[in-house]
Amino acid sequence: MPGPLVVNDSVVIPDAELEWRFSRSSGPGGQGVNTTDSRVELTFDVAASTVLPPALKARALDRLGAEKITIAASEYRSQLRNREAAAHRLAQKLREAIAPPAKRRRPTKPSRGAVERRISAKKHRSDVKRLRREP
Repeated sequence: MPGPLVVNDSVVIPDAELEWRFSRSSGPGGQGVNTTDSRVELTFDVAASTVLPPALKARALDRLGAEKITIAASEYRSQLRNREAAAHRLAQKLREAIAPPAKRRRPTKPSRGAVERRISAKKHRSDVKRLRREP
């Protein structure tokens, strides 16, 4: 599993900038639960990263609200699967943090024809209900 972490086409984080920690996972796990370090913590220092361009780094720091991102994974019994899960979640979080901002919505108003259709549909529905009543 060691190697660069691919965030998107233009951002690839080298393994040297990722910090891995392993510990014993809590919960059920059979005989090996107290001897296997299957829980994984993956830490990435956004502020100290040399890979991110200044604009993306500023955007990520603003959106994340912290200089370091720590992802913990302990849902699988094997360390390898937990490493893969942590790397996947970190890449997803970084992808969302460096994504360009969404385009602003231009406010529009309904066309005259749409307004007229809506009003006529309401009148038609009103007439249907009025005709159901007893005279």
